[in-house]
Parts: sequence; structure tokens; C-alpha cells
Amino acid sequence: MSSDSSREARPGSDAGTDRPTDSHGGATATAWARPAESAEPPNPRRWLIWGVVLCPNIMNQIDTTIVNVAAPSVQAEIGGGNSTLQWLAAGYTLAFAVFLITGGRLGDIYGRRTMFLVGAAGFTAASVACGLAGSPGTLIAARVLQGAFGALLIPQGMGILKTVFPQRELGTAFGLFAPIMGLASVSGPILGGALIDADIFGTGWRMVFLVNLPIGLIALAGAVFLLPRKQDKLNMRLDLIGASIVTAAAVLVIYPLVQGRAHGWPVWIWVMLAAGVVAFGLFAVYERHTTRAPIIEPSLLRNRVFISGLAIAIVFFGAVAGVVLVITLYLQIGLHFTPVHAALTGIPLSLGIAGAGLVATKLTARFGRHILHGGLAVMIIGLVTLALTVDHYGNTITSWLLVPAHLLIGAGMGVIFGPLFRVVLGGVSQREVGSASGTLSAVQQFGGSLGVGVIATIYFTLTANPADLTSGMVTTALIVAAVAAVAFGLVFLLPNKKLASW
Repeated sequence: MSSDSSREARPGSDAGTDRPTDSHGGATATAWARPAESAEPPNPRRWLIWGVVLCPNIMNQIDTTIVNVAAPSVQAEIGGGNSTLQWLAAGYTLAFAVFLITGGRLGDIYGRRTMFLVGAAGFTAASVACGLAGSPGTLIAARVLQGAFGALLIPQGMGILKTVFPQRELGTAFGLFAPIMGLASVSGPILGGALIDADIFGTGWRMVFLVNLPIGLIALAGAVFLLPRKQDKLNMRLDLIGASIVTAAAVLVIYPLVQGRAHGWPVWIWVMLAAGVVAFGLFAVYERHTTRAPIIEPSLLRNRVFISGLAIAIVFFGAVAGVVLVITLYLQIGLHFTPVHAALTGIPLSLGIAGAGLVATKLTARFGRHILHGGLAVMIIGLVTLALTVDHYGNTITSWLLVPAHLLIGAGMGVIFGPLFRVVLGGVSQREVGSASGTLSAVQQFGGSLGVGVIATIYFTLTANPADLTSGMVTTALIVAAVAAVAFGLVFLLPNKKLASW
């Protein structure tokens, strides 16, 4: 995502700053420059428009967190192997990652209102398709479409808000997103578990997707009648070659990681994986030398701080997505918790994320990269605590016994969300901020897909024999702790300096 398509912000951004934040599982902010105060009177319907933009963000946040709770019920009804459970999460985040790269640019070219309507209609239709799916393949395909349309939809809404709110109100408008997205991330799994257990009209797990229908219709109706019809369109091109290369690279990496175990790890799986790595290298070379409008600002690919930040984001968000999915599978499939019981068990983790995130926001400017080291250290301690707790209590473990580990893991994660982006973006120029933050957001989603592919595969391999459930979960938790330790080491590559106050 190049700098001339960087006019969009994302939930949690504050007006007039370049500080992106993130809530649990949600999309991170795309940094944006301070807009000039317009002499025109503010749009009288701006807060209604704010509500319209909020709707798809809620849908995206819920769909990011709710599917883990639903996955075991999905498998029980329509079948599919363990890879199906992985694809339900990885398919969405993979599509979101690759289409997020071009989503903002399409809004610049064709108009944000147009792309918002297309994205909202597509996301809603894909949600209904998920709810009506009769086979694993159909459901996974619908999840991919959800992710693609979500990536098209989210950037447009933030860009629209920048045009309807005066500068003095932008801080309030964007600031209100953070607590609402945090609430959605906490309530999403609980809502999903409750809907599955309630089995409304016999829908079971299907209702976790169909719940998007009324929200999507409200967003569509509001968009038709409320969004400004005047659309700024820029005369620019979409880099289809670059987008195609990075999409192919992502698929070539994620597919073998998810499907390799089911196929017995044949040679062609390893060939695909190697081809994906080569394709990412080809993408980097192409972006540095293309004369077209590049997806990534070429100078960023020579920036050590930014490259280090990408590596940290892949490793960290991979660990987050992988361990959250594995914990849910362990509780439901391994310990036979009901969906709502598993969701309630995860509340301390979400509360840890929310609480630590509030504290970390105030400390980032003072401590710089050290705040990241602190968060990763707490996360590692939490993962080790989880391993020791599971090892000690085995199949007799209860939700209450998991509270300390969940709080520590969540607190560690919460300290990283947001500050990671700010520390990394502190090492790029103002001209590069839009492209850098958009790329980091896409890499966050790709890292989530990678984590689901790798960590869940490790867990399924270790627990193939039901008698190995406890030892498999313990080993998986320790492996994720080792992954977090890798991220801890990579943080040393970031600049050790205080950041300007917000």
C-alpha cells in the first residue's frame, strides 16, 4: 500500500496523529496525516455516518474472534478434518491480508462510497453463505470471501469519516472506536458460544455467521442514504502485477502449512513452501524496481527498522493467533467444554489484553522498545504458567485454574498491540508512514494465518493420540513461548530511543 493511498485510518487511531492501536484480534490502524481544517460547515449527519462505519468494523471484529468457538461444532455437523478447523480461521485472515494491500487503493481509484457499498454487500452475502454452507469446502470458500470483502470494506469507512468530521472532532470520533472494538472482541466469543448452545431454530453454529445479516443490512441501508455522494477519485493505477505476486506467495506458504499433515508431507508440499518463499523474495525485488505505483514504498524495503518490525509482527501475531485457536480446541475437543463454557473461560485473557493495552498506551513514549520487551516477557511467563497448570491438573483442570495463565498471556499481548506499530513507525519518515502502516496491518493478518497453520498443526500432531492430550498441550504452550522468545530477541533490532509524546 503506497503512500498516496494512505488517507484512510482504522479503528483506534487518534485524530492528527500517526499512532495506530489494536484490540484483541482486530485490525490495526492505518496511520494518516493530519488533515487541514475545512472552512465548510461540518456534515450535520456525521454521527449517523459514524454509526454506519462502525457496523462493518463490529462485524469484522466479531468474525475474527467468534469462529474459534464455533469451529468444533462446525466439524461435528458437516465433517472435515483438522485442517478444516485451521482453514476457518486462516482462510479469513489470509484473504484479509492480501486484499487489504489493495483495498485502500481501490477506494482512491473508484471512490470510497462505491467501494464501501461493494464491500458491505459482499461481506454480508458471504456471511449468509457461511451460515448456509453444507460442506467444509463451501464454508471455507465463503470465509475467504468474507475476508476479501472485509479488507475492501474497512479502509473505506475510515477514509469517509475523515471527510465528514472537522479536525477538532476527529479525536473523539476515532477514539470511541477503541472501547467499542474492545467490547466486541470480548463479547464475540461469548456471543458465539451462547448462540451455539441456544440452538435458535435449530441453527446451531450457523447463527454465529447469520448474526451478521441484520448488522450488514443496517450498514448497507445507512450507506445508501447517508454516505456523501461526492467522491474524491485519484488518477492512479493499481499494481496488479505486484498484487498477484504477493497473493501467490501468501497462498504458496499457507496452503502447505495447513494441508501438509493431512497429505503426509509429500515432496510437492515442500516444493510449494519453497516456491512461496522465493515468490516473496521476487515481490520484494519487483517492488524496489517497478516504475508502476508500488504497493509498498520502495524505500521501506531498505529500512532496517521497518524490515525488523515486519519480522516481529509475523512472529508475534502468529503466536497470538495460533495459541488462541489451540486453547479453544483444547477446551472444547480435548476437555469437552461446551462452546459457551469455553468462551467464558477465555474472558480473563481478553480482560488482560484490554487492561494492559490501556496502560501500555501511556508508557510507550517513555520506554520505547522496552515496553515490547516487557509485554513479551509477561506473555512468555503466562505461556509457561499455562504449561505448568495443564501438566499439573491434566484432564481435571477447571476454568478457574486457568485464570492466572490467561490473565498473564492476555496482559502480555495487550502490551504489544498498538505500541509495536508505534515503535516501528517511529523509524520511518512521514512520507512513508501511510505505506508502512498499511503494510504492517497486512502482515499482521498474514502472521495470524501463518500461526494458525504452524501452531495448530503442531498441536494436532502432538495430540493425535487422545492419551497424549495433556502432554501435547503442554508442549504446544512451551513451543509458543519459544516463538514469543524469538520475537523478544528481534525487538533488539528496533531503535532504542524515546518517542515523541502523543
